[in-house]
Amino acid sequence: MKTLGNILWHFPFFGFVSAIIMYLFGLLLTITIIAAPIGLGLMELGKFLFWPFGNAMVSKSELNVEQNKAWKAYSTIVMILYFPFGLFFTLVAVFQVVGLFLSIIGIPAALVLAKSLGTYLNPVNKKCVPSAVKDELERRKAQGYVEKHLGGQ
Repeated sequence: MKTLGNILWHFPFFGFVSAIIMYLFGLLLTITIIAAPIGLGLMELGKFLFWPFGNAMVSKSELNVEQNKAWKAYSTIVMILYFPFGLFFTLVAVFQVVGLFLSIIGIPAALVLAKSLGTYLNPVNKKCVPSAVKDELERRKAQGYVEKHLGGQ
């Protein structure tokens, strides 16, 4: 099913074009060094857009990835400066999602765009991982909530 979704994403909807554009734009921003945190996130989004069914975007903080404190502080500043642009890109993507859902045949493409809305808004410190990794992260988070509530009895 994932393979069929990826095929539908690429050929009728030219998803590979979106993936290439996003990856190259991220590479360009990374080369500028100043916008590297955004560029690295957009490159990860480009990887996600190549195989959107079977992958997911997660925050590096959820993955417990250790980062340099200076890089983390700089990424936060860049994230704040990027916010107005991210808001614009997210709104454009929301309108695309609505339009694609209304066309019925565009529902697979709408699902891909809907999964990536959070990354359009804030690509800083995002990572493309297999869906199984994201599912396991969500399971562990839910287990933590359950243990917290059961431990209070």
